[in-house]
Amino acid sequence: MSEEIARFVYSLPIIDTHEHIQDENARIQGPHDPISIFLSHYLSTDFLISGIDPKTLEKLRDPSIPLDEKWSDFVKFWELSRNTGYARVIRIILRDIYGEEEITFESIKRVAGKMKEMCRKGFYKYILKDRANIELCIVDVSKTDVDRELFAPVLRFDDFIYVHSRDDIKRLSKKVGVEIKSLRDMIKALRTSVERVKGSIVGIKTGLAYNRTLLYENVDFKEAEMIFNKLIARESSHLSFEEVKPLQDFMMHYLATIAGELGLPIQIHTGLQEGVWNDLRNSNPLLLIELLREHKNTKFDIFHAGYPFSRELGALAKQFPNVYLDLCWLHAISPDAARRILSEWLDLLPVNKILAFGGDYVFVEGAYGHAKIARENVIKVLTEKIDSGDMTLDEAKYVARRILRENALELFPIRK
Repeated sequence: MSEEIARFVYSLPIIDTHEHIQDENARIQGPHDPISIFLSHYLSTDFLISGIDPKTLEKLRDPSIPLDEKWSDFVKFWELSRNTGYARVIRIILRDIYGEEEITFESIKRVAGKMKEMCRKGFYKYILKDRANIELCIVDVSKTDVDRELFAPVLRFDDFIYVHSRDDIKRLSKKVGVEIKSLRDMIKALRTSVERVKGSIVGIKTGLAYNRTLLYENVDFKEAEMIFNKLIARESSHLSFEEVKPLQDFMMHYLATIAGELGLPIQIHTGLQEGVWNDLRNSNPLLLIELLREHKNTKFDIFHAGYPFSRELGALAKQFPNVYLDLCWLHAISPDAARRILSEWLDLLPVNKILAFGGDYVFVEGAYGHAKIARENVIKVLTEKIDSGDMTLDEAKYVARRILRENALELFPIRK
């Protein structure tokens, strides 16, 4: 039975809900240094929390520094971190893509040579479609000019929300090409900016949990306007977060209104933040309740399973029809946690509420390695459900098809 569900899961072309994959031409141009590439995302955080000096990490990330000059530092912190989910992604990449079972000085040199040889036009298609069986990646790369065979973009409008000073408004005016002198100008500029790209994007992304609390209170226009006027009157200093928060909250609610009118889901970062010294208290998905309740016609794709607040997020989705739960990034953060959360959510929620995979990597091989862990997790969870009698094989196949593919196709305006 497990072999049959495994074959089925691996046969499914995934819709990957979240990536940051760099442009293929930039990757082809190089440099082709495995250490700097693998430490560009996620594994670097494990190195930092295991004790590496940030200056040493920057040395490891510098592709101009020869391998023999950084190998001893790299291998020291690799050995400390090789047990993590992030490292598991790298080990899968090395084995499956580059044919190396272990990281050694000699194997990394061979990988560098293979990277240089393989990184040519069509490399992304080979990794994503031929090897990972990913039909389409939803990408957050700050542009809409992407390879539509592989990618569908979302865009951020956080600079309309996260304002603190008159200079922020000036920069925003320059970006949109319209002078913003009033709050009405600002909301008009936001609407125009979103409507201009609505046919080119499949959603809106916000990552402000890295910068501020996710508590977006419902603020009326007059209060927001008073703060805008105070902000615009200041020549040099900026307002404190406490002073400017109502204006930011108002703009987020206005963005949610626009998104609902245009049928664009909003992807929201919640839970763990990448890097170190972040404030997890800002990113609890329960802080979103007021925003979710006020915008019943807007669909919200809540990222990263809210980890470590995943149980709270599951309960949130149990009460809000406009909330969808996304396991993107989580299979790499902790494969075990991802399995436990997915199993619980399948008991808790209708199957159309769950999105099982988003790679969330900047280098394309990361999507492959992460997708493999995700497929194995789905197989293990569904096998357990079948073995316990909670699902039949056909029911498990239906669930796999929904959470790895069909739910994303229904949630996002993906043009086939």
